[in-house]
Amino acid sequence: MTARSGGVLPDPHGAEARDTILDRALFAFSGLAAVWFAAVLLEETLQWGQLWFGFVFWAVLAYLVLPRVHRILTRIYLPDYFIGRARTSDGLLGDPVNVALLGSAQQLHTAMHRAGWILADAVDLGSSRRIVTATLRRRSYDRAPVSPLFLFGRQQDLAYQQEVDGNPGKRHHIRFWPCPPGWVLPGGIAVDWLAAGTYDRSVGLSLFTLQVTHKIEADTDRERDFVLASLQASDPGIGVRIIEDFSTGYHSRNGGGDTISTDGDLPVVDLTGVEPDPEVPLPPVDQRQTTPAPTVVGAVLVGLRGLAALVLGLALLGGSADALVAAGSNARVLPAVATVLIAFGLFELVLSRFVLRGGNRARITAMILSAVAITGQAVVAFGTGAPVTFETTLLGLSLDILLILALSSQRSREFAHRRRRRDGQ
Repeated sequence: MTARSGGVLPDPHGAEARDTILDRALFAFSGLAAVWFAAVLLEETLQWGQLWFGFVFWAVLAYLVLPRVHRILTRIYLPDYFIGRARTSDGLLGDPVNVALLGSAQQLHTAMHRAGWILADAVDLGSSRRIVTATLRRRSYDRAPVSPLFLFGRQQDLAYQQEVDGNPGKRHHIRFWPCPPGWVLPGGIAVDWLAAGTYDRSVGLSLFTLQVTHKIEADTDRERDFVLASLQASDPGIGVRIIEDFSTGYHSRNGGGDTISTDGDLPVVDLTGVEPDPEVPLPPVDQRQTTPAPTVVGAVLVGLRGLAALVLGLALLGGSADALVAAGSNARVLPAVATVLIAFGLFELVLSRFVLRGGNRARITAMILSAVAITGQAVVAFGTGAPVTFETTLLGLSLDILLILALSSQRSREFAHRRRRRDGQ
């Protein structure tokens, strides 16, 4: 630290290190809480008359528990450097990187547009709902979103697709990531973009997470060659150089559990001669500055928790005299409890706003409050043997666990840290 004007400059690295420790602890805690939650749901499901709850158990297992368990494990055993594979948001190895490119974002977008590729919609609630309904009804959705994959620690900036026979369950698609400044491929070859192209053949369940997902064709080289052929057919001036045996040819599985194979060759596509088309506007590149869905979910849950406390406090404060008399010795306590609940509710509503804006301290605070609530319920459940059921505390427990899972996710954490660095906090 450096002294200046009689004071001491703050140590942002120390603060970020403390936040990192808290993040890791809360991340691991959320995994344990999610496993406990799944066990509680399974117990509810097995009870007579609760078999419909099996769907809820599957949803929690597939979309909350297994992804978090995978994320924790892959942090331990998977390297965090380029190995020629993208990674899923759960940390699993995804599709192979099978195309490299030279050129600007505008040149890339123009070339793909001319080759007949359509820019995929961003993943949000609207596009997710639309692709589900389109798949079930077998209706065309030629801009259907693709799931996020990560390379260099970031989600793809651009994704394109070509729907097959008007069926959203079958499509050619390819994701693009810009290379970091000064980064070169193993062997010293500089490129501007890396991409992963695969063919979706159907819709099914992921082998590793049980989530509903697209299943890809095993021969990823065929899709790679299809992408190259479409680009060169639209512009014969586009050059392609092949780096043979860039990676060892292998047979493996992607993040959805689908078998994949490749010969290991990496084509380098030269788009530097493409004349950008002014009538094909460049879409927003690097949408990471937008508020990610996990942060939105977490902020909404914090707000709901605040509203619940506020409503309960107002109900107690506005209770009738008969209710206060019936409370007996607790009559004097109720106003104080109501005041605390109202104050807590207002605090939570303000906190939710800061969480939504990407405030890192607000995010950490919201998770700590949920961790305390979850721990309290666990102590009561294991200490007294009181069951956690749908009729008692299961709903509140589920909201707290969902909140901490959302705000401890990689996308929410990175969004908060980017805002913090940008604002100089």
